[in-house]
Amino acid sequence: MPDKQTRPAFHGSDIEQIESYYGIPKDSIVKFGANVNPLGLSEAVRRSLAGHLDIITSYPDRDYKALRRAIAQYCGTDMDYVVTGNGSTELISLLISQRNARHALVIGPTYSEYERELSLTGGRISNYCLKESQDFHINPEELDKALADDVDFLILCNPNNPTSSALTCGELDSLVRLCRERQIFVMIDETYVEFAPSVDEITAVPLIPRYDNLMIIRGVSKFFAAPGLRLGYGITSSQTFLDSLKQHQNPWSLNSIGAYAGELMLKDKDYIMKTRELILSERAKCIDKLKEFRYVKAYPAYGNFILMKILKEGLTSFDVFEHAIRQGMMIRDCSSFEGLPGEYVRFCMMMPKDNDRLLHCLGELLA
Repeated sequence: MPDKQTRPAFHGSDIEQIESYYGIPKDSIVKFGANVNPLGLSEAVRRSLAGHLDIITSYPDRDYKALRRAIAQYCGTDMDYVVTGNGSTELISLLISQRNARHALVIGPTYSEYERELSLTGGRISNYCLKESQDFHINPEELDKALADDVDFLILCNPNNPTSSALTCGELDSLVRLCRERQIFVMIDETYVEFAPSVDEITAVPLIPRYDNLMIIRGVSKFFAAPGLRLGYGITSSQTFLDSLKQHQNPWSLNSIGAYAGELMLKDKDYIMKTRELILSERAKCIDKLKEFRYVKAYPAYGNFILMKILKEGLTSFDVFEHAIRQGMMIRDCSSFEGLPGEYVRFCMMMPKDNDRLLHCLGELLA
């Protein structure tokens, strides 16, 4: 058995490496590590796209007005606050580079791309680590103390990956207001917000008109099962950033198919309803089942994934990962997440039969 220094670390998208390392055909692997909607692409979107492929013979609208209008309607905001990009990654990169923070504070453990982008700007990076003893929920008083005088940029993911914890809109209101008083700009990544039990309780979109030190980032990769489309969008009332974006973003950063598909996805109410019904019911089922296991602690989950701590002495997260992958199920070994000491794994909601099979597999080691 490889030790922690030599064993491989696989991310949710590393399916080809998994295939090569374990000799398991990638098409047979159930991807519990990718956090992507198991329903796949909407059939209505698929049919409409197939009938409109000639859209690529024209440039997209440079201002993406129709798409921004659809996003605004979907999120309940003003289209003038909406910007689009080549995936949320482009907008995160543009925001971080344009802020050029002297001292950024990242709430973690979380998505590593934030720190990678921040490292390119040359500023100082600090981490506020969520505590396992508090179910990875932010303690406002402790965070207040962590906001050093020179911090000018705060980044958080809500719901957070990998902890699946979340702040309510009311808690975010207090946080963003405090940051405005201290001249701190806040970026909130809402990639997983549409999976929350109540989106209205978690999203910070209602705060946008009131705070110009805030930007929300979203995309269609996870909820709409379209990571290859590379469609992301941001919402902000910061005129400074909106003006800067026009100067620095490449024109037509989103292709015609992406812009057209985005409109279709956000208006597909049947798909949205079916997705939420599936994820909410399966998440509740999985949480209830995990509570029966002796050697597991599962944390409150607001994303479409569950973080669990392994409590069985001598059993590692890699052991559990390997037990699952050898049965054709890829979960996420969380040992590579900074700020997450101990033995943790994460898995996302898939179709009911697959979830039942994974629960049985986990129960073989942890029940």
